[in-house]
Amino acid sequence: MTESEVPAVGMLVVDTEHGDRAGEFRGLAGRYWLLRPVGGGREWEAEPDGLREPTPAERLRAENARQNARSRGAVL
Repeated sequence: MTESEVPAVGMLVVDTEHGDRAGEFRGLAGRYWLLRPVGGGREWEAEPDGLREPTPAERLRAENARQNARSRGAVL
């Protein structure tokens, strides 16, 4: 992905520079994109060039993490 392809807030992306970590796009911080873990947690900054679209299996894992967090009462 590139800086010109800014996704909608909440879109799932995978950060290849941080171990293929999946996160939801939250916004921009200068030249970095802010991502948040799907099940909640601390945001991190990622380089747009190090991001890609998730595979179907990664989407399924992310949805599972979201549902598990919701069942624990986490605020998402």
